[in-house]
Amino acid sequence: MATVTEAPPMPAPVAPEKEPPRKRGRRTPYLLLLPGLLWLVVFFALPVIYQASTSVQTGSLEEGYEVTWHFATYWDALSEYWPQFVRSVLYAASATVLCLLLGYPLAYLIAFRAGRWRNLIMILVIAPFFTSFLIRTLAWKTILADGGPVVGALDALHVLDVTAFLGWTAGDRVLATPLAVVCGLTYNFLPFMILPLYTSLERIDPRLHEAAGDLYAKPSTTFRKVTFPLSMPGVVSGTLLTFIPASGDYINADLLGSTDTRMAGNVIQSQFLRILDYPTAAALSFILMAAVLAVVTVHIRKSGTEDLV
Repeated sequence: MATVTEAPPMPAPVAPEKEPPRKRGRRTPYLLLLPGLLWLVVFFALPVIYQASTSVQTGSLEEGYEVTWHFATYWDALSEYWPQFVRSVLYAASATVLCLLLGYPLAYLIAFRAGRWRNLIMILVIAPFFTSFLIRTLAWKTILADGGPVVGALDALHVLDVTAFLGWTAGDRVLATPLAVVCGLTYNFLPFMILPLYTSLERIDPRLHEAAGDLYAKPSTTFRKVTFPLSMPGVVSGTLLTFIPASGDYINADLLGSTDTRMAGNVIQSQFLRILDYPTAAALSFILMAAVLAVVTVHIRKSGTEDLV
């Protein structure tokens, strides 16, 4: 009998391999970062590149500007306006130190001693943000007005004699002096110091203070050995958030100061909007950015911590 050979069965269709879930999960963070990266490229990187090209151009507004790689603009701008850069760093550093001296005790109070008043004090801290920066600065013209109660109290306490000796005031006048500019900077940027300090102090475990007390540590020793070292991330964040915008500010120096208290921001604003010398203005902007970046880098390395809150 002849046997019939049966054909081998057809293999079942193989489903396409699905992408492993783990591999798909790795792409999710990059997709979430994409909108932020695009925002930084469009509104930060591209303007910086444009300003960099502007700083090496030559020409005029009437004839037009052309990229000629004229790097001498940087040296000319720095040699002419270096006093304003030194003044900017000095005023910003003074305001940062004052904000730290005023903000740390208040942040400590909110974190450890405020109790049920914590929310109210926090609202008072951020209350200046409810009004515009310009209005807050103009208010200081009234506070520091000649013959006002603040100036009268400082004069009665002979504080103005000391500040006049240091060159921060002129006789019994506070407005249009370096002291007025520093006061405006301190007030406007004080919340940027308090909030990071409070966040850092709140993270400290209270049991560490109890352990220090059990070891017979004095309150000053506990603060020096436990509280302050653990709050260093807040100190670094607060000082950066205060110093960086204060060094580039021009509103306080314009409204509360005079021609003798002009900062780098005032020069850049004048070059951009009044003199219309765009290459010099762009070069000044990059010089200020480089100076601030150098100060910030040194500050972070010397602080002993790179953790920011």
